[in-house]
Amino acid sequence: MSEVNVHDVIIIGGGPAGLAAALYAARDRYKTLVLEKNGLAGGQIMLTERIENYPGYESISGPDLVAQMSAQAVKFGAAIAAGQSADGLLRRDDGIIEVRVNDGEATHSARSVILAPGSDYRNLGIPGEQAMRQATRVSYCATCDGAFYRDKHVLAIGGGNTAVEDTLYLARRFTRKITLIHRRKEFRAQKVLVEELNLAAGEHNIDIRLPYVAEEIVPNSTGTEIDHVRIRNVETGLIERLKVDGVFVFVGMIPNTAWLRGTVEINDAGYIAADPVTLETSMPGVFVAGDCRQHAAMQLATACADGVVAAMMLKRYFRDPSSWGRPGGDAGTNSGW
Repeated sequence: MSEVNVHDVIIIGGGPAGLAAALYAARDRYKTLVLEKNGLAGGQIMLTERIENYPGYESISGPDLVAQMSAQAVKFGAAIAAGQSADGLLRRDDGIIEVRVNDGEATHSARSVILAPGSDYRNLGIPGEQAMRQATRVSYCATCDGAFYRDKHVLAIGGGNTAVEDTLYLARRFTRKITLIHRRKEFRAQKVLVEELNLAAGEHNIDIRLPYVAEEIVPNSTGTEIDHVRIRNVETGLIERLKVDGVFVFVGMIPNTAWLRGTVEINDAGYIAADPVTLETSMPGVFVAGDCRQHAAMQLATACADGVVAAMMLKRYFRDPSSWGRPGGDAGTNSGW
């Protein structure tokens, strides 16, 4: 393969982390290719109608923000290839990294790779969930969307640490009432969190229902609001109609990394292990950015920050490939980059 076909960096994933990485890499005049599996770049943020916690914008929609980020990256020379689902990663003996896409339909090559495939929220898979998500009445992130439910009644679903912590967050800061349901008779969350939840329930109007599951999210006649949610008692089978203004689903995340197992180090939950300073993975020349990274904060702003860091670390790697795996404590110092 001739060098003219080898990119400096291939970025896998066209979400905020990938687009931020593309902007910085392209501005450094690196030959940059973004591979996006969907028809349009953007990832999960494309499903968000209002973003109010991204610095610089009082309010902006996900599609509008992605359009601006994409245009900015392309302006500086990055190429974005849609419909390119990565499913294989191979580092050759000469250090070039090959990325296979679409079950072997094509292979792209680069001197380095930034993994930014993101993660998907685990869905309930019940009727009405996706329709009400599109209508911004179903959320999977309390930090992102809690402020939209000030003095409202919301339903929270889940039984792990995140479900309990985010229920407390919503109840203490925003909601008038919050109903929390979990399918088991006991929470999976740490005991200290459950104790905190029980203590806060009376003061902050938290109605805890165990064991219950959600069966359907029923929209109103216009499809813009939730009319009610059908919940079922797992033991008795009793169905109730719960009137709420919104639903928060806290049942976990699914990193889009299954195809990477056996190539880079991934923890049991599917998140990619990396040096916290350099974002280097276990494969030389391969960085990681965004929600698929172990210990990521799962926020739009921090995903972008990851992309920036990974792109800046390219310089260190290109200048001295043997530096891979060394402690990254001084990697971010002002060294004239």
